[in-house]
Amino acid sequence: MLQTPYYLIDESRLLENLRIMQRLRERSGAKTLLALKCFATWSAFGLMRQYMDGTTSSSLYEVKLGHQKFGGETHAYSVAYADHEIGEVLAHSDKIIFNSISQLERFEQASSGHVRGLRVNPQASNSPYLLADPSRPHSRLGESDPERIASVIDRISGFMIHNNCENRDFALFDEMLSQIESRFGHLLHKVEWVSLGGGIHFTGKDYPLDAFADRLKAFAETYGVQVYLEPGEAAITNSATLEVSVLDVLENGGKKLAIVDSSIEAHMLDLLIYRLSARIEPDAGEHAYMVCGKSCLAGDIFGEFRFDRPLRVGDRISIQDAAGYTMVKKNWFNGVNMPSIAVKRLDGTTQLVKEFVFDDYVQSLS
Repeated sequence: MLQTPYYLIDESRLLENLRIMQRLRERSGAKTLLALKCFATWSAFGLMRQYMDGTTSSSLYEVKLGHQKFGGETHAYSVAYADHEIGEVLAHSDKIIFNSISQLERFEQASSGHVRGLRVNPQASNSPYLLADPSRPHSRLGESDPERIASVIDRISGFMIHNNCENRDFALFDEMLSQIESRFGHLLHKVEWVSLGGGIHFTGKDYPLDAFADRLKAFAETYGVQVYLEPGEAAITNSATLEVSVLDVLENGGKKLAIVDSSIEAHMLDLLIYRLSARIEPDAGEHAYMVCGKSCLAGDIFGEFRFDRPLRVGDRISIQDAAGYTMVKKNWFNGVNMPSIAVKRLDGTTQLVKEFVFDDYVQSLS
């Protein structure tokens, strides 16, 4: 049995998402690119590349990782490229997407001959969090003026439009896409490809996949473009757990507390950022506990859960849906050791693919 804490990626559960994605690709003609900002654990890429067309990135290092470890198409995007990195970005990508017209103009000569795109901000989104809303007031994410975009249309061949976040509602996606068509349709006719970004939970339960696929196909045919999607969570949702062990059990103010050998601050940072509770299954029983992390942060709390028996030191707990925005955000807060990474392969064997030790902590500092 592996020593906790560790992330456990289950390829059989991952495959469920990938097969849904394959159905979407076949029916719609859209291509799918893994969003490395969400999930970049390359030990799972061997399976994922069989069902996806490549990767999309947000930085030089992600571009290089996608090019070297995933293959297929490699789309490069960044809010801003630096002079010293543009050469490597171009060398490791098939398409480069500029966030602004000023960046496009700055690197126009360097990117001459490369497939170029521009991020378009439609100033409409569905994000429930201002922190993650690309259309928030004074947003720096993309160009929103059709006239300004038209002035550089001859220098690009495509658009990237990323305005969805946690969108599980097809009707809302359809409505926003119609708004984009209404405002930018004359420009869409002039490009060859359009990426509609990520944040669309089309692998979720009861999502109307056929209607979504048909909408994408109609969009592609109307404007004569190749459609791309950039799934992150949709690709890996519910495919991994964070396995932890109970280190101590105590009580305060009539509430039972269980301290585990992990930390939301260090290992599931999005829970802290967005003030969310973790999820366990079945989360049922007569015994209620607040499951807490081991860091010194007072609010290092996974959530309150119910168990079918009292928790004891040494008991193991599986935190569900622990693939997205976890391994890419883990950190060395408090010097708490990072969870190992393990993959349960399709044949049922579990492979330990990465362990972190004291020297990793030392080398991360100076």
